[in-house]
Amino acid sequence: MKVLVTGGGGFVGGAVIDQLLERGWAVRSVARGDYPDLVAKGVEVMRGDLADDDVATRAVYGCGGVFHVAAKAGVSGSAADYERSNVVATHRVVAAAKAAGIERLIYTSTPSVVHGGGDVEGVDESAPYPAHFTAPYPETKARAEQFVLGQADDRLGTVAIRPHLVWGPGDTQLVPRIIEQARAGKVRFVGDGSNVVDTTFIDNAAAAHLAAFDRLAPAAPISGKAYFIAQDEPRPIRDIVNDLLDAAGVAPVTKTIPPAVAYAAGSAAEWFFSRFRPGEDPPMTRFLAEQLATAHWFDLTAARRDLGYSPEVSFREGIERLRASYA
Repeated sequence: MKVLVTGGGGFVGGAVIDQLLERGWAVRSVARGDYPDLVAKGVEVMRGDLADDDVATRAVYGCGGVFHVAAKAGVSGSAADYERSNVVATHRVVAAAKAAGIERLIYTSTPSVVHGGGDVEGVDESAPYPAHFTAPYPETKARAEQFVLGQADDRLGTVAIRPHLVWGPGDTQLVPRIIEQARAGKVRFVGDGSNVVDTTFIDNAAAAHLAAFDRLAPAAPISGKAYFIAQDEPRPIRDIVNDLLDAAGVAPVTKTIPPAVAYAAGSAAEWFFSRFRPGEDPPMTRFLAEQLATAHWFDLTAARRDLGYSPEVSFREGIERLRASYA
């Protein structure tokens, strides 16, 4: 079987591709950049912007399934850019898949689609989308997810996978940013760092995508549903951050900042950067302050029951693999 993985040059997309290649499947990847490392692995790499006309149509041609991983992620930036990358591109991928007669589409979502600013503790997939978001990333991902799930019918099966805070060797976003900021002495816990959070090791996140794909078909019981994915090992955020830093040989973080101060600073930074330093990420935003100050962990019962999901790599083993990668 040949499958399409959008965003195959990214962290999660690349891990999905690696696990597909281990199965001996043919893979096509579409992304806006060049990825010679994927070509070296035998991946058919197509360059293009999925929000452009006909790119999605050409990308799905000859494929038997789609993993739509590509997205614009971040805590700041132009709302129009998020709209184009996360909503417009998703509409075009789904439309192309339907036109091509593809029967299985896995959409990479995020638990942020149910985070409205307060604690999210042990919730399952019945948790509603909030009425208001403080950043375009979760807002556009929520709209795209609802669209994908709403397109499930007797011709196309769709599932949304919501992996939470994905990390591990090869990460170019979460862990490197924490390390860079910690080395510069700029990391503070918002509050005392006792808020409980869960995460997802990269191999577990990719495996969840494949597990859903294996069980998906038009009108299958899982079609049209979303699933939270994580380690199922929630722990205080200060422990998570300092374990990640320790794996990279960086001193632990001890400094804190009150949540109200962080939120106000985020609001001010958003205003300043949008006007005087557009294109740059502010050091704090309202969305980031909310994420750092609140608890967010999830009930994984549905993923275990419906997908057969069980995190094969524990948090502690993941930390040791990360330590080895930095060594």
